[in-house]
Amino acid sequence: MTIERPVLIWRDNKIPVSDHFDDPYFSLENGLNETRHVFLSGNDLPQRFCDGFHIAELGFGTGLNALTSLLEWRATGQSGILRFTSFEAYPMAPKDMIHAQRQFPELHPIIDEFAPLWDDLWSNGTLMREDFHMRVVIGDARETVTQTDFTADCWFLDGFSPAKNPQLWGQDLMHAVAAKTKTGGTVATYSAAGFVRRNLTDAGFNVHKIPGFGRKRHMTTATKGHMQNAK
Repeated sequence: MTIERPVLIWRDNKIPVSDHFDDPYFSLENGLNETRHVFLSGNDLPQRFCDGFHIAELGFGTGLNALTSLLEWRATGQSGILRFTSFEAYPMAPKDMIHAQRQFPELHPIIDEFAPLWDDLWSNGTLMREDFHMRVVIGDARETVTQTDFTADCWFLDGFSPAKNPQLWGQDLMHAVAAKTKTGGTVATYSAAGFVRRNLTDAGFNVHKIPGFGRKRHMTTATKGHMQNAK
């Protein structure tokens, strides 16, 4: 498979911005804190962690969400394996991922652990550690989510802004996300766009708008269950 790398613009030589989507890969304020607030707390993690817990993600990006999840898994003394399945159309080169990750000193030990492994991930799509099994599926998520065999306990919806990348937030894809989610499973995203919340509701999620991170006033969480109107 030929991998199409993203064209990056570096803000202050620290934060990668997608030239194609004109959007940063993580918060300009603090990407690590954003991941913790939006994706971990938004999915009631680490409280729900258990052996075999399966996180799925739209938009692998720099790998920040994956490493932060594993850091929290280890810090809270979990036993067993954390599973992580992500979908990415434009995988970053390892050197760019590592450069972006290194903006967060708290992650440095885990960054050093994974730095030699990224080439293997892009070669075979999987990365296995004793406590962490990760798979990244390359391609258009509108096709690859339905073609991949898994069931998630929770989702990180972390594509670029819905205004700039609407195809990653569409109705059909949200239905595919729901089909790959356990009953009672959850979704979290930094976006509070009305059409995103409506699409999640239409797919069978109970949707809530809650306080966002940093300058974002609101974000969205959702639980797979009986359908109700978006709030």
